[in-house]
Amino acid sequence: MIIDSIAVAKASIELAISSREEEKELESKFKEKGILTVAVDVGGNLNNSITKIMERALVAAKRNGIIKDCHVHDGAVIGAAREAIMQVASKANGLNVGGKIGIARSGEHLSVAIFMSIGVLHLNDLVIGIGHRSIPNV
Repeated sequence: MIIDSIAVAKASIELAISSREEEKELESKFKEKGILTVAVDVGGNLNNSITKIMERALVAAKRNGIIKDCHVHDGAVIGAAREAIMQVASKANGLNVGGKIGIARSGEHLSVAIFMSIGVLHLNDLVIGIGHRSIPNV
């Protein structure tokens, strides 16, 4: 079965917006389709957390076998995560955020989605960002 970039992006978004209970079911469902996935929680002041968010995405992707331990794969995850962060940054600049990163890969397609709640007093806003990279099959 050929998995395209749209299917991989949808998988990363579904994982990012899922609850912890739904996450394991989704991982199994996607694995049957040939899509490897992982999710990781993130939070804090966005400006102070950008590096930590990218590092958490990279560590999660490596630990779960989504990418190999090589420079090209590391750069793909970091680049896609940074792209997703920059999409949410304009809305959450300087504010506290909490949410989840969803990472999905099938073949050459890698997608990182970030879903966050932005806390301002008792009012919460929501934001989502997504990044995609192509990496070689090894």
